[in-house]
Parts: sequence; C-alpha cells; structure tokens
Amino acid sequence: MDQTWDTIDRLVQWLDSESPVSAEVARLLRVLKDQRGSRRGRRSRPWRHGLEPTEGASHTWEDVQKELCDVILTSMVALATLTPDARKVFAERLSHIAERSLS
Repeated sequence: MDQTWDTIDRLVQWLDSESPVSAEVARLLRVLKDQRGSRRGRRSRPWRHGLEPTEGASHTWEDVQKELCDVILTSMVALATLTPDARKVFAERLSHIAERSLS
C-alpha cells in the first residue's frame, strides 16, 4: 500500500505544479470532482445500458472496473490534497470500518 500512496503523492505534486489556480481553489476543485454526481452515474451506466433493451449493451465489466479505479484514485488524490496525513486518515478509517463491520 505504501507504493500506492507514493504514487498518489506524486500525482498530487504533479497536479499542484500544473494547476493554474491557487492551492485552496485546487483543493476545492479536487473534492468537488470526487463528489460530482456524474461520476456516480458513470459507474452505473454500463449496468443500465446492459439492462435497457432499447439501448443495447455498450459496456463491459472491464469498463466498470476501470471506472471504479478512476473513482478510487480521484478520492485518494482529493484526500491527499486535504491532509498531509492521508495515509493515517485512510488507515484509521479502514480500521474503523473493518472493526465495525467484520467483528
């Protein structure tokens, strides 16, 4: 998982260096990007297309997998933008959910 977070840190640094807006605006935009409704809609689109006969099947399960990865990465970048302790925050939250759900 450390390699994953190292990559996320590099992505945040890259985005910061390429951003034409202030750090505060960039932070807000990254959180908003993660929260926008269209991302949630895009995740379900492959299922909807496969279930609606008038639209036909136009996506595969591999497309769904890629979209879910995009959502996860977008969230991780937003978290790392909000706090330098993103690894700790994520680990604590994961531990909390696991304890609550798997106990």
